[in-house]
Amino acid sequence: MKKTILIALALVLTKVYAQDTLKTKALTFSGYVELYYSYDLGNPVNHERPSFFYSFNRHNEANLNIGFVKANYSLDNVRGNFALMGGTYAQYNLAGEQGLLRNIFEANAGFKISKNNNLWVDAGIMPSHIGFESSIGKDCWNLTRSLLADNTPYFEAGVKLGYTTKNDKLYLAVMYLNGWQRIQRVPANQTPAFGTQLTYKPTSTITLNWSTYAGNEQPDSLKLMRYYNNFYGQFQITEKFGVTAGFDIGIQQKTKDTNSYNTLYSPIIILLYKPNSKIRIGARAEYYSDEKGVIIATRTPNGFQTIGYSLNYDYLPANNIMFRIEGRALSSKDKIFSLENKPSTQNYFITTSLCLHF
Repeated sequence: MKKTILIALALVLTKVYAQDTLKTKALTFSGYVELYYSYDLGNPVNHERPSFFYSFNRHNEANLNIGFVKANYSLDNVRGNFALMGGTYAQYNLAGEQGLLRNIFEANAGFKISKNNNLWVDAGIMPSHIGFESSIGKDCWNLTRSLLADNTPYFEAGVKLGYTTKNDKLYLAVMYLNGWQRIQRVPANQTPAFGTQLTYKPTSTITLNWSTYAGNEQPDSLKLMRYYNNFYGQFQITEKFGVTAGFDIGIQQKTKDTNSYNTLYSPIIILLYKPNSKIRIGARAEYYSDEKGVIIATRTPNGFQTIGYSLNYDYLPANNIMFRIEGRALSSKDKIFSLENKPSTQNYFITTSLCLHF
C-alpha cells in the first residue's frame, strides 16, 4: 500500500515539475542597455541636436539612448510581449503620448487562428512594419539611425493579421493602426489608418520587403491623407560582406479634399564588412528630399534636401556587448544647420555607444 502511494506521489510531482518547466520555457525575460556620447561640431548650447533626429540626439553629454526589460510569453498558439523602457529615445519619440504610456516599449498579445497555417492576430503596441532599422542598436548595421529611420515609425499601435508560408519564404500582413507612430490618436481624428507588409526571402541570403501606410495625421477638419511606400532589399553577398539598399516614397495632400499632393522620397545604401567575429565596419550613403515639409519642416526656400555619409567601427569583446564609434556628415541645400555660431549647410558629428543585451 505504501509503495503504491509513493509511486502515485512521484507521478504527481513529476507532472507538476513538467508543467512548471513548460511554463518557464514559455515565459522568458531579457534586457537591453545602450549608452552613448555624441559631439556635434555645431556645438548647440541647449545640447539638442537638430529636431529631425530622435535617437542619439543629445550633444556633449554621456546619456542613455534606450534601456528596457522585457518579458516574452510564447506557446504554439499564443504569444505576447511586455517591455518597459527609459532613455532619450523614449523621451523624444514618445513626447506626444500621455505620461503613463511614454515608458512602454512593447505591450502586445497574439493568438494563432488556424490549426494548419501560420496565421496570427496580434494587437497592442508593436515594432513598426516600416523599414529595416529598429530602435535596438545592436540589430542595426550603423550606430546612429538613418534620416529615413528617424522620420518613419519605430513603433505602432493597432491590430495586425499576419501570415507566413510553411517554407518561411513569404510573409504577408495587414494592419489597422492608430496613426503614424502613435499610441493615442490625434484629437478630433476619427480617420482609420492602415498598413501592409510583404516580405519575400527567396534564399537565406536575400530579403526583399515592401511596406505601405495610409492615414491622416491631422484632425478630421484639416484632413490630409498620407500614402507611404517603403522598399528595401538586404543581400548577404559573402559570409563577410552584406549590402542593404532601400528607397522610400510618400505623398500627402496639399489641402483637404484635393487631388494635388506633396512628395517626399529617400534612397539609401549601407555596406557592412565583418573581417572576423569581433569587428564590424559599416558605411552609409543617404539622401532625403522633403521640399514641402511633409515630415521634416525647415521653413526655408528649398525645404529639407539633405545628403549624408557615415562610417562606423564596431568591436564586440563578447557575444552580448558591443562598443561602437561613428563619424557622420550631412550636407543640405539650405542653411538649416549651425557651424561656428553661423547658419550652415553642413553638419558634422561623432558618436560612440556601448550596448549590452542579456
